[in-house]
Amino acid sequence: MTATATLSSKFQISIPKAVREEQQWEAGQEFVFIPKGKGVLVMPVPELNQLAGIARGARKDDYRDRKDRY
Repeated sequence: MTATATLSSKFQISIPKAVREEQQWEAGQEFVFIPKGKGVLVMPVPELNQLAGIARGARKDDYRDRKDRY
């Protein structure tokens, strides 16, 4: 899918309908902008309930924390 948008004079971009529908994005949803080279990765900020269980199975030992840094 190829879709384009134009940056307005108020520095706003409308996300094309095809992209919104494919990604199931809704009005009012919060996004994060991550710089990647000469572009930007746009991702929705997950809600807290979507993060439940994300670290299931992670090792609880042998990890680095702030005390291990140089």
